[in-house]
Amino acid sequence: MGKIAVISDSNSGISPQEAKELGIYIIPMPFFINGETYYEGENLTQEQFYERLKDGSEISTSMPSVGSLTDLWDELLCAYDEIVHIPMSSGLSSSCETAMMLANDYEDKVFVVNNQRISVTQRQSVLDAKALADKGRTAAEIKEILEREKLESSIYIMVDTLAYLKKGGRITPAAAALGTLLRLKPVLQIQGDKLDAFAKARTVKQAKTIMLDAMKNDLANRFADAKGQNVHLEMAYTYDLEAAEAFRAEVLAAFPDSEIVLNPLSLSVSCHIGPGALAIACSKKIPELLSEGGN
Repeated sequence: MGKIAVISDSNSGISPQEAKELGIYIIPMPFFINGETYYEGENLTQEQFYERLKDGSEISTSMPSVGSLTDLWDELLCAYDEIVHIPMSSGLSSSCETAMMLANDYEDKVFVVNNQRISVTQRQSVLDAKALADKGRTAAEIKEILEREKLESSIYIMVDTLAYLKKGGRITPAAAALGTLLRLKPVLQIQGDKLDAFAKARTVKQAKTIMLDAMKNDLANRFADAKGQNVHLEMAYTYDLEAAEAFRAEVLAAFPDSEIVLNPLSLSVSCHIGPGALAIACSKKIPELLSEGGN
């Protein structure tokens, strides 16, 4: 059985310390803040990011350099036979497309997974890949399984402020002004590779209800699993852990049979939606891991 290295990026929410504990590898996502380059998890913490976001700093996202990818691949292929690389969704960043292009020079060695995941659902894909590798699956098989399951996930996000959507050009200044006046709390969704509008709420309480009802509907009708026994339920948030913990209690009450992972939302998404966001997500469990005794 060949040794397989599993790589992802910091959009997964997996910290460098957690990566070491899991036996995987994480590439930090670069950010430009007022013209200087920072790397998530290395010289840019969640707290520092939101301080800079709130003080009006110019923040833009980037993707890992070609050299950082190929250097890591070359290094790992000295110790491993194959690599499974899981970048963030190709619909949200060009980093996936770049990695797939570079992998052409590593034929039968590096397999880039384009399964359209981000944040907590991307994290689950990384855990699934590691579990499949530990059970003897080849890198090609892992890529095939994860891409087959790419649409078997769902994310709903409540945005607390419209300021960052306006700044990023995702809504017009007029719509942002009206939404702020009406104190709207938009609920966005990620189904596959796009961040889209889902619903509008007037209060945080109403937004939470919308997200919970949407997730219940997905489980019952889309996944035919009303109790959530064969999905991983996940939650994410930006900046306000206390609010996220309170929402987690509500989610647990709605899905008492589930274990719920709660992680900060990817900074690449956070810079477009700002602090105070809450999200609920799910990822369908991989059939091969269920049948083989995985989790």
